[in-house]
Amino acid sequence: MLIAIYGSRRQAPYADTIQMLLRKLVLDGADITMHPKLYDHLGKDLQMNLSGVACGNASAIPENTGLVLSIGGDGTFLRTAAWTGTSEVPILGINTGNLGYLSALSMQQALEVTDDIVAGNFAVEPRTLLQVVSPEVRGWPFALNEVVVAKDESASMVTVDASLSGKHLADYKADGLIVSTPTGSTAYNLSAGGPIVEPTAPVWILSPIAAHSLGMRPLVVSNANDIRLVVDGRSRHFRLAIDGRSTVLDIGSEVVLRKAEFHTVIVQSHGNEFPAPLGSKLFFN
Repeated sequence: MLIAIYGSRRQAPYADTIQMLLRKLVLDGADITMHPKLYDHLGKDLQMNLSGVACGNASAIPENTGLVLSIGGDGTFLRTAAWTGTSEVPILGINTGNLGYLSALSMQQALEVTDDIVAGNFAVEPRTLLQVVSPEVRGWPFALNEVVVAKDESASMVTVDASLSGKHLADYKADGLIVSTPTGSTAYNLSAGGPIVEPTAPVWILSPIAAHSLGMRPLVVSNANDIRLVVDGRSRHFRLAIDGRSTVLDIGSEVVLRKAEFHTVIVQSHGNEFPAPLGSKLFFN
C-alpha cells in the first residue's frame, strides 16, 4: 500500500516515535510519500533518517494512494483533508496536537497497529462537506468543519440575509453566522452555543455569533438545502472563513453553500466511534 503523510511542523517532542512509526511502516511493506513541508521539517530541522520515504507533491496526493496519515491536531487534519482533495482516500489522524477530536489516535496507539494500517484493516466513515460557491473565493472551496461569515475586525455587527433553497429564512443581526457540517458541530459551532450532532447526520447547522436578538437560535436543517447568504453592514468588507482559511469580501457579496459531490473519508479507530468521543474528549456525561 502507498501511504501519503501530511503533518504539522511542530513535531520535535515526537521525533523518536515518528521515526519508529516510519520504520515500522516500511518494514511492514508500505511505500511512503510525504508532503514536502513535513519532509523538510523532519529531515532538515529534526535530522531524521527518512530512508524509504519519498518527498511528495505539495498540491496533491499520488493517484494510487491507499491511505493518508495526518500527524498533528485537528487543524492539521483539516489541511490534510484539503491535500487529499476529491480522491476519497481514507485519512487516519494521529494526534500530536491538543484536543484531537478528528485526529483521535495517539502516536503510541499508531505504533501498535501498523500491520493493520498497511493491510487496510480499518473501518471508515464518509463525512459530508460544504462547497462554497462564490466568484470571490480562491483556492480550496470546501469545508469539512464549517463556513463562517463574520464582521470585519473593526466593524459593528453585520446583517446576514439567509435563504434555504430560494426561500427566505432570516436576517441574522449578529457578529456573524456559522454554517457547520455535522463533523464541525463539535468545533466553532459548539463554542457559539450550537448543538452537537451525530457526524453522519444529513444536516447543516446554522448558529449565529453573538446575535443581537434572543430569538435568533441555532437551527438544524436538511443538507439537501442550498444556503444563500448575503452580508450587509456599515463596513465595506466582511470576512469569509472556510475551515479557518479566511478571506475578505465586499459587503453585498453573495455566498452560496451546498453539499459537495464527494466525501472526506475518515478512518475510525476501534472505540472511537460516535458517541464515544463525547465522553473521552468533551467530558460529556
